[in-house]
Amino acid sequence: MVKRFERLGQIRRLDPVADALEIYRLSVAFEFPWDYTRALELALYRTYAVPSIGRLLARTAELTERTQKRYDDTALLLDTVVEHGFASEEGRTAIRRINQMHRSYDISDDDMRYVLSTFVVMPRRWIDAYGWRRLSRHEVVAATEYYRTLGRHMGIPRIPETYEEFEALLDAYEEEHFGWDEQSRRVSDATLDLMASWYPRPLAPLLRTATLALLDEPLLHAFRYTPPGAATSAFVRRAVRARGRLVRLLPPRRAPHFARQNREIKGYPDGYRVAELGTRPVPGLRGCPVRHQDSSAADAVE
Repeated sequence: MVKRFERLGQIRRLDPVADALEIYRLSVAFEFPWDYTRALELALYRTYAVPSIGRLLARTAELTERTQKRYDDTALLLDTVVEHGFASEEGRTAIRRINQMHRSYDISDDDMRYVLSTFVVMPRRWIDAYGWRRLSRHEVVAATEYYRTLGRHMGIPRIPETYEEFEALLDAYEEEHFGWDEQSRRVSDATLDLMASWYPRPLAPLLRTATLALLDEPLLHAFRYTPPGAATSAFVRRAVRARGRLVRLLPPRRAPHFARQNREIKGYPDGYRVAELGTRPVPGLRGCPVRHQDSSAADAVE
């Protein structure tokens, strides 16, 4: 039986640069699957507060009219690379689809670098605050290297080299660019409605308040949300921290859990083809068919 900190020992024996993918996969799929899901949701969500990003997402209508599909496709494309690696057929197909979608729109290099920085920084901040343990330096360096590699595959120029550089970029970009935009607010509201829809309808107002309680003041201000009361925010944050302390007492995960196994993925009960995920599918592009079996079994790649 794997002991609670045994996998951390395994991670520390690996090279955080040469073995970045393996370390990141261990961290995401074994150590912190729930936390990484929440953190990456928050990472993408906070990008809406940059008006150039929020307005673009509103114009595509993907996050206001097809919110669940957009959520599913984003999670599954990113997850495919984590599960199968950059060199695999599945990973190459996922990155190709991501690049095809991005090339369809006029997105600045600065916005692309900022979005990449949220993937690096927000999981560390979330896990250090709410996880069952803090991320080790090996995991931080490996995650940074993983997203540097993803950024290179996406053709993003001038990618930061260290976690600290990514963090400085994120903080400076948000300070300069966060701001009110009506279209960005529409995208934000649609996303909050989607998250509430995953649970029984009577809980929707409570879940919305709980989500707002986890957001920082600059984000709330940019969307012009009324902050929950101090007592409510403190209670919600204590509750999420308590979950982390409880997880620490549980046996470690024995099988990997990837984002495709999350209950929040609703749109593909009969499976999906990686090449068909996302917007503006390209006719004739050969993909990798993936079929769901159950929440604990690996997908069969046919």
